[in-house]
Amino acid sequence: MRIALFQIASPPEESPRQRRERVDGMVTRARGADLVVLPELWAAGYFAFDAYTERAETLAGPTVTAARGWARRLGAHVHLGSIVERDDRGRLFNTAVLIDPDGEIAHTYRKVHVFGYASREAELLTPGDTLEVADTGLGPIGATTCYDLRFPELWRGLVDRGAKSVIVPAAWPAARREHWRLFTTCRAVEEQVLVIACNAVGTQDGGVELGGHSRVVDPWGTVLAEAGTAEGVTFCDVDPAVVDTVRAEFPVLADRRWPL
Repeated sequence: MRIALFQIASPPEESPRQRRERVDGMVTRARGADLVVLPELWAAGYFAFDAYTERAETLAGPTVTAARGWARRLGAHVHLGSIVERDDRGRLFNTAVLIDPDGEIAHTYRKVHVFGYASREAELLTPGDTLEVADTGLGPIGATTCYDLRFPELWRGLVDRGAKSVIVPAAWPAARREHWRLFTTCRAVEEQVLVIACNAVGTQDGGVELGGHSRVVDPWGTVLAEAGTAEGVTFCDVDPAVVDTVRAEFPVLADRRWPL
């Protein structure tokens, strides 16, 4: 499986439409990839809180529509990161979307742990309340988003539902970059999954610098690829069978004695 991690900047002076057009021009660089992954809320801009309502869209909106086209163009799975989704009741969610190579939506995940510290996400968005795993041509894939990295029980829930790979779009600040690196490695080891984590870069609204360092970590904790802090594409080739191999050689999950 060839993975392409797209680190995207969301400068305040750039509109979501301009950003989609810019990313559209970058997508051809991922030709040959089986899975393309983008960061959290890259189109809207994670820290553009005052614009969430204006920039919210449905699953039939412009960002999902663009990503469906990219998936068909590349013949690849595309995880578009996430969008500010508006449902038919007017509620807003931080929703991650995985699209299959035919351009069909294969999986959605509404972020469960919306962030409150130095952020208005928890004030503006509704937490998700479901957890599902998609059965894809790349194996069983789950998703969490950014802050969810700090909640191992959510990850264990994905493993219990059959996940072998977990995609993590994020807008993780540079100020806590080492936490990002720690948690992506820790979740891979403790849950014996392949962690595919794509973070944003650049400076967003409020002068917040994003941390980059998108990375792929296998169940042994081996970092198979790690980007720097610049916008661009990082590739990683990985055999998904590594998950079954590790779980067979070191059967931690089979030794669980919880709940007591």
